[in-house]
This record gives sequence, structure tokens and C-alpha cells, in this order.
Amino acid sequence: MKNRLRELRAERAWSQADLAEKLGVSRQTINAIETEKYDPSLPLALKIGLLFQQPVEVIFALEA
Repeated sequence: MKNRLRELRAERAWSQADLAEKLGVSRQTINAIETEKYDPSLPLALKIGLLFQQPVEVIFALEA
């Protein structure tokens, strides 16, 4: 699954650790999502959407 997480995080000058703390997950989880090695659970995807005030489908997209 493609995602814009790294881009959105960088716009706010947050480190992976900063974002992880805000979402209540590990920095390794953020890294795995950003490198597309892990797809977040629906609850985590929704938390990410709320945090960035973006619809989930704007942050995450299925690969064609």
C-alpha cells in the first residue's frame, strides 16, 4: 500500500519518534509504514488521518 506518511510528517518537521509518540506506537512501526513494509490496522490508519486532518484515502492508496 502506497502512503504519504513520510511527506506529511516532514511538512510538520516531526521525527519518526515524534509521530510515534503522538500515535502511541513505536518508532519502528512508523518506519515500517513509511517504507511500505507494514500496512497499519484500520484503527491506526484512522488515528493517522485524524492527526493529519486528512481523509485516510488521501494518506493511503492501494497500488494499481
